[in-house]
Amino acid sequence: MNVTVIGLGPMGRAMVRALADAGHTVTVWNRTASRADGLDATLAATPAEAVAASELIVLSLTDYPAMDAILAGVEDFAGRTLVNLSSDTPDASRAAAARYPRFLTGGVMVPAPAVGTPGASVLYSGPAEVFEAYRDVLRVIGEPRYLGADPGLAQLFYQAYLDVFLTALSGLLHATALVTASGVPAARFLPSALEFLALTPGMISDGAEIARRLEAGEHPGALSNVRMMGATADHIVRTAAAGGVEVGLAEAVRSQYDRAIAAGHGDDDWTALYEVIRAK
Repeated sequence: MNVTVIGLGPMGRAMVRALADAGHTVTVWNRTASRADGLDATLAATPAEAVAASELIVLSLTDYPAMDAILAGVEDFAGRTLVNLSSDTPDASRAAAARYPRFLTGGVMVPAPAVGTPGASVLYSGPAEVFEAYRDVLRVIGEPRYLGADPGLAQLFYQAYLDVFLTALSGLLHATALVTASGVPAARFLPSALEFLALTPGMISDGAEIARRLEAGEHPGALSNVRMMGATADHIVRTAAAGGVEVGLAEAVRSQYDRAIAAGHGDDDWTALYEVIRAK
């Protein structure tokens, strides 16, 4: 099948390689044409030429405004399906779906080196019939996970997953800075911190049970409670401040515990923080 890939950053280049290796004929376009060097693909001279070359156009860009800027000069999308695997907001995805006739939103859930490998997955949302028409082609990039017809769903889940990821990364770096501020080498702490991070899911408990509690508003605090964990959050802030470490992230976490206690959840489980975080 002919497939066009627009955007040749690390992720886009990885997609081109995976598609070409699977036997697809690939056309590419990028503002910096030299990024197509070494790829088994045909370089289009313009975005319009790239779109005309294939019925399936995959975009891997910085955000949705970048897509609109690139496609501004393209007049004919008849018979073409756009699959935007760029990051943006759910509302941006919904607005784009209203502008382009056949449009799927997506989010790649692995780094570029893992694209096309076992374990890679990609979130999708948009019209089911459009997704089904290209499921097998898209599977080359990663296992496709279809979330529903709402074009904003893939971005909603994508941003939510990255919320967990980015917060964890910042927490890991903050914890390392906490240790190195006392003269301890990062190498003495970081490997064991990663081991601790890997144990965290099992320590928290079953995800389905947590989801049930959140939906039911049940937060039994028999094993741990907000007041106890809030005290620890305060100790982290004070330790960071004493070491000259930036305290913004730690203060944000402490404020959630403070607000949960103020709302009467001091004796509840840590999941009660959801009651002060969620939209009302």
